[in-house]
Amino acid sequence: MPHHTPTPALDRRIERLREAARAEPRLDGVLLYGSWTLGEADAYSDIEAYLYVRDQDADAFDGREFIERLAPLKLAYTNMYGILAVVFDDLMRGEFHVEAAGPGINEVPSWRGMVQLPDPDAAILLDRSGRLTEAARGLAAFVPPEPVGTARQLTAELANWTLMLAQVLARGETARAHALLHTVVAPSQLQLCRLLRESTAHWLTPSRNLEHDLPADDRARYATTTAAAEPAAVRAAARHSWRWSRDLATEAAARWDLTLPVSLHQEIADLLAA
Repeated sequence: MPHHTPTPALDRRIERLREAARAEPRLDGVLLYGSWTLGEADAYSDIEAYLYVRDQDADAFDGREFIERLAPLKLAYTNMYGILAVVFDDLMRGEFHVEAAGPGINEVPSWRGMVQLPDPDAAILLDRSGRLTEAARGLAAFVPPEPVGTARQLTAELANWTLMLAQVLARGETARAHALLHTVVAPSQLQLCRLLRESTAHWLTPSRNLEHDLPADDRARYATTTAAAEPAAVRAAARHSWRWSRDLATEAAARWDLTLPVSLHQEIADLLAA
C-alpha cells in the first residue's frame, strides 16, 4: 500500500461531524465509508457518510443546513445518484446520503461484498439505538469476488461491450466510442485483470491505486487502451483494448476452465480491423 500523508483537515472535519451529529436529536446514526475508513485517505480525499434520520423526521430534515454546520459551503447539490454532494470552503469535497433510519439501517448488511469497513466501530460516529453498530459489524471482513462466476461474467461483458464499441466506430461515432472505451470497457478489463492477479482490494473502483496494485506489464497494456478523442487514435486504442481483453479472457479460461466464444471473439477483432 502506498504511503499517504496525514490528513489533519479531514480528521478535524470528521470530528466536527461527530460533534454536530451528537447535538442533532433528529439523527439516529452516522456511518462513514470510503478512503478514511480504509486507512487510505490523503490530502485529496473527500468525506463520505450516511446520515440516518429518525423516521418521523426524515421528510423535513434539511441535509444541506446540517452539513453547513461543519464548515461554509461553496457548492451543494443533489447529484445524479440522489446523494447530497458538497464542496466546502477549503475545497474538500463531501458526499452525504440522507436516509430514514429504519429502512436505511436495515440495508447495511446487504452491502457485504460491496463495502468494507475494517473497523466498524471507528466508522460509526453516532448510534443512538445500537442498530447501526450491529448492522455494520458484518462489513469488517473483505469478501473477495467468487472467481469462476465473476470471470465468466466479465469475459462476456467484454465481448458484448467491445462488439458495441466496434459497431459504434463503424458508424463513425468517435466521441461515443471514446466514452465506451474508457467508461464501460476499461472497468471490466481492470476487474478481470485484478481477479487474475488476486488484487481485488479496490474491486469496486478498479482504477484506484492501479499504479501500485498491478504489475508493470498490465499497466503498460492498460495504457495502450487509452486515447485522445480522435478517430485514428480511438480505433488504435480499441484494437489494443480487444487484444488485451482476449489475452485476459484466455488466461481466465485456462485457470478456471471457462468456455469462450472463440468465433465471436475473432469476428469482433475482424470488425475492429476493418
